[in-house]
Amino acid sequence: MSDDRLIVAMDVPDAVQGLALAEQLGDLVSFYKIGLGMLTGGGLGLANELKQEQGKRIFLDMKLFDISATIEAAVRGIARFDLDFLTVQGDPHVVRAAREGAGGSGLRILAVTVLTSLDRADLDAGMIVPGDVAEIALERAARALAAGADGVIASPHEAAAIRALPEAAGKLIVTPGVRPLGSAAGDQKRIATPAMAISAGADHIVVGRPVWAAPAPRAAAQAILDELRSV
Repeated sequence: MSDDRLIVAMDVPDAVQGLALAEQLGDLVSFYKIGLGMLTGGGLGLANELKQEQGKRIFLDMKLFDISATIEAAVRGIARFDLDFLTVQGDPHVVRAAREGAGGSGLRILAVTVLTSLDRADLDAGMIVPGDVAEIALERAARALAAGADGVIASPHEAAAIRALPEAAGKLIVTPGVRPLGSAAGDQKRIATPAMAISAGADHIVVGRPVWAAPAPRAAAQAILDELRSV
């Protein structure tokens, strides 16, 4: 039985492998994330097929960033695909433009706070404002939500603090950087288990490699669903 709190990231090379993964997982998984890595491998076509032909929910993870007019136009085009979630960078001008582009569609705009693959050293290298990573993520979340975002993308480590924000009432928190116990961290640095993320206030968790790279992806997804049902 599926649980749409689990979003499986289809970080495979192309749509053919994506369809094969969806076939393996079957009705166990109802929500998929398709990101930039698959864009040139038929990602939009796969998103449309999974949505229209298989009834899956789709999170298009583009992390868009540009001038307002370009963001608005891009999101208006994406909204025609009848997808569920779209990510943009959490800068207020980007969020406002994306909200305009989405218009009255059902596309929900999620703002990226601080990538879960980054720590303070990475922010220093990118000349990002000094300060604690969690505090920066919290402030970016508050500003993005005030600008009209339907929710935010944030580490499980910041989920509880974001959930407590007045601006977060009725908004979504989606957490990548989720790893079942015993899974390798990979390129993620601020991670937590599925149960920890949901308990901290996340509405959805995003899990990629621990599912698609597992010897038995369906069994891996089932183990995560079993853990979620304990929360």
